[in-house]
Amino acid sequence: MRLREISLHRVDLPLTTPYRLSYRTFESFEPLLVEVRDEAGAVGWGEQHISPGSSAETREGGWAFAREMAEQLLGMEAEEAKRRVLARSKESKVAATALVTAIEMLEGAERLVNKTERRFRLLTAFNASERGAIAEEVEQRLEQGFRTFKIKVGKDLAGDIERLVWIQECVAGRATLRIDANRAYSREAGCCFAAAIDPAGVELFEQPCAAEDWQANAAVAIVSRVPLMLDEPICTLTDIDRAAAIDGVGLCKVKLKRFGSLAGLEQAIRYLQAKGLGAVLGDGLGAEINCWMEARVADGLIDNAGEFNGFVKIRPEARLLAEPLPFKAGEIILPAGWWPEMDREKLRTRCLETHRFAPPSVGATA
Repeated sequence: MRLREISLHRVDLPLTTPYRLSYRTFESFEPLLVEVRDEAGAVGWGEQHISPGSSAETREGGWAFAREMAEQLLGMEAEEAKRRVLARSKESKVAATALVTAIEMLEGAERLVNKTERRFRLLTAFNASERGAIAEEVEQRLEQGFRTFKIKVGKDLAGDIERLVWIQECVAGRATLRIDANRAYSREAGCCFAAAIDPAGVELFEQPCAAEDWQANAAVAIVSRVPLMLDEPICTLTDIDRAAAIDGVGLCKVKLKRFGSLAGLEQAIRYLQAKGLGAVLGDGLGAEINCWMEARVADGLIDNAGEFNGFVKIRPEARLLAEPLPFKAGEIILPAGWWPEMDREKLRTRCLETHRFAPPSVGATA
């Protein structure tokens, strides 16, 4: 199987409501879409979102890397193309993952195929901050079928503690909570918050301190009243080894965009489990292609609520698939044999920029 054409698309997908993290508020997602075709005309898609502020990787750098690699990969066999990209993936891990997973889809990777109906529970983001609004949103999320809520903290220590208490009172045991600081706390503030958590109904406390500050996160883990989960530092198997050696760390977050390929992500999950750590999977900034792929990797490997929920944050009219990723009552529900198909007109209207690479006989633009 040789790669005949590669098209790169930068798209803008507006959200239904702003998505607030400690380091950035998103009004829309702007993922990189990779489209690959073989000589028979079969197509594969890869999609990844570089989140400004999440790491040193930039959208401009990822776009440049994808363009350079796409030009080199034309005419290659699929396996060789994947090896070529993965060999340079440290230059732009997220963009490399978009390229490799597009090829994996083109190949019809077994991990993506579901022969029977499959269901995947999702958590939901939680936004309200005032007592009255919290009570209203809790009931709304429960009515929508969600049973795991993600609570963002990190901007106001005292306010965060008070808000968590209000949420727990309103939830009253009807859902579990994941608390995520997105690296926003200092060592001292993280320890203070972690020691103040009432563990009732709280599943974990995620990434309190800076990704590179392993010592600060370890200090928080020791005093935390719930298991600590590391997120941004977990990009390699070596990182998993390091996490497993920290008392109080019970889980690691893994995302497709950090492990380069479907195969790499599955390997990371199995490695985590072999080390005695729990795995939580999902990129809350992903759109439909990425969320579908992460759900398929989770199948049979992970039994907790997935965080591959970015697609539900996107306005329905801005989703790009001809048949939207099936979602109902807090679950992705994939009928047997479900496979994504791009709506070309929607893609055209949402594109910010497109570059197509093909042999001269086919025509190319760059």
